[in-house]
Formats: sequence, structure tokens, C-alpha cells
Amino acid sequence: MFAIPLLFRALASAGAMAVCMAAGAAELVIGQVAPLSGLEGAQARAYSTGIQLALNKANKAGGVSGHTFALVRKDDGGRPADTLTATRQLLTDNKPLVLAGYFGDRGVSELVGSGLLEKEGLALVGYRVNEIRTETPLVYSVRANLRDELNKITEHLSTVGITRFGLFYPDGPGAAALLAATEDAMKTRGAKLTVKATYAQGTNKVANAVVDAFIAATPQAIILVASGSAAAAFIEKYRLEGGAAQLFAQSGADIEQISQRLGEEHLKGLSITQVTPNPYKILGRLSKEFNEAVAAAPNLEVPASYAMMEGYITGAVILEAVRRMGPKASREGFVKALDSIDNLDLGGYRVGFKPGVRSGSKFVELTIITAAGRVRQ
Repeated sequence: MFAIPLLFRALASAGAMAVCMAAGAAELVIGQVAPLSGLEGAQARAYSTGIQLALNKANKAGGVSGHTFALVRKDDGGRPADTLTATRQLLTDNKPLVLAGYFGDRGVSELVGSGLLEKEGLALVGYRVNEIRTETPLVYSVRANLRDELNKITEHLSTVGITRFGLFYPDGPGAAALLAATEDAMKTRGAKLTVKATYAQGTNKVANAVVDAFIAATPQAIILVASGSAAAAFIEKYRLEGGAAQLFAQSGADIEQISQRLGEEHLKGLSITQVTPNPYKILGRLSKEFNEAVAAAPNLEVPASYAMMEGYITGAVILEAVRRMGPKASREGFVKALDSIDNLDLGGYRVGFKPGVRSGSKFVELTIITAAGRVRQ
């Protein structure tokens, strides 16, 4: 099992003994299975840190409806087969009220396809994927979906006369839906996809032939729907080969990870869509509370980031559902409370769910990355 740092250790051990389904006040367990090690380890740990920051704030204030909270997390190493195994173990050992902070197309698909959520009456709140997902019962996103991000990129570029695009994206079962959504977004704006290529899902391997295809096609802009490590690998090879197209990455490409790998000559001209407010600036109540929580937390496992902000939002949504659920805690009551959240204002960021619509936000903004690896709005 992944080694849990000081910030989590006390709560995780306490969570192992918690009785979640109680008639009265209890310590409620939030369970996370994610790639805490491996290529996406930094993002997954940032996400769980964000959840923990929100839970810590609630616990310090005396809890919610008498309940306190513990985050228990397990590492699947980015291996989809281990996602389901670890989740089953988590359910047996810790009896969580809700799952949160899952990562990866295949891992989330394994969980949803297993029927485990329906069998247990258990919600998943907050997850990260790089695919177009259909709305699924008991699976709640606190962020805008990938279709919203693609529309944001193509809308922006069409206003400056860019009509020839390339697309770099992961292979796998979701590839066809992603490609169709991209082409739809471009068609409505008079743009065209002139070159496309995939990489092996769950890796950061970019074949030379892939880069050569983009060089030969000379698109004006390339959209990267990829993890941070895969996006960085593509950008490095593409720029070294003289590729000059504008690069627009989807929010799964973590700027912290990219900036650690790439030099100034590679970062120049890169833009990334973001689905949460900027975690580095105080622009509203949410960002103020987040920054205060970060400043008050000792020995943070990873630096503040967009992934951490997203985790904090997930924690805030879970806490609001518990507040609406009241003192009697149950998974059924929690799901009903989630479904009642139709327009939650977290302070500059709104979350809401409707029947058949479990993508909780439409917030998307385009950020420009400086040569120093910093975000410029």
C-alpha cells in the first residue's frame, strides 16, 4: 500500500475503525482509490490533499450535523485492474459513505461497469478522465466535461481565424466518442481536423511517426487531450522537430508536471484549459478559503495546484451533501442530498446537478503558460 504521509496518517488509521452507517453522529469515511504512485501520482496526491483540506476545515469547526470526516485512500498505481480490487477492499475494511477522487478512463470504466456502485448504493463524487463520458447514475462530476473544454478551445481559435487543427489523444474505448465530439465542435465553427494521432492510454510513449505526421500536415493549432506526462513528451518531441503550431492542452495536462519536464523554449505558446478557479490567486471566496487552508496545513505532500483545487471543491460538495442529509447518515440519504444540489455557490464557482445531468459545472477558462512555467490568465 502507498505510504500515507503525516497529513493523512492519523485520519486514515482512525477511518479504519470508523462506523459510517450510524443513526446518529459518526465519523464518516470518504474513500479514494487513485494512482498515488506512477505517472499521474503527483496529480492524484494533489487531488486527495485538496479533499483532505476541506475535511480538515470541517473537522476543526466541529464537523457537519455532528459528523466528523476521515479520508482513506488506496493506491492503484494507475492499473485499472487494481482499481476495482482496491475499491472492494476499501468497502470491506472501511465502509465509506462515498467514493471520491478517482483517476483514469479505464479505472473509472472498470468501477462503473462492475455494477458495484449500484449494488452498494454508493456514489462516486469527483473524478478525472480524458474521455467523453455518458451520464451515469451514482457518478457525479464537480467539473465541466471534456466536451465543454473542446468547445472553449475551438471557439477561441475560430475568433482569430484558425481553422486547421490537429488532435493528439489517447487510444482506447473512448477514442471514437472523443474524435466525434472534436469534429462536431470544429464543424460548427467552420474549422477542420487535418491530422490526428493517438498514444497508448496509460503511458507517455509518443512514437516518432506520430510527431512526423503533425509536422507534415502543418496544422495551425494542435489540441492535446492527454495526461501531463504524455502531453509533455509530445510537446518536447514536436518542438525539437521544428513544429510551430499553437498548442492547446486539455485540463488533464497538469501544468506543474509539464513545467518540471520542459524548458522555456518548449513551454512558449502553450495554453491549457482549466476547469477550476486559479489556485494561485485570490479572486473570490472559494480561492480565498482554499489559499487559507493551504497556508494553515503543515507538511503538504505536494504543492498547491489546479488538481488540489479540484479536490477541495469535491470535498466542499461532499460536505454540503452531508449537511443536507442531516444527522442520520446513510448512503441512500447522501445520494438524495446530492441530487438536491442544483445551484451551490462555493464563492466564484457554482455546482449543480439535475435529473440525468451529473456534470456539475460549466466553468472553463483558457490559461496561457509563460516560458517560466507560470499561469498567465
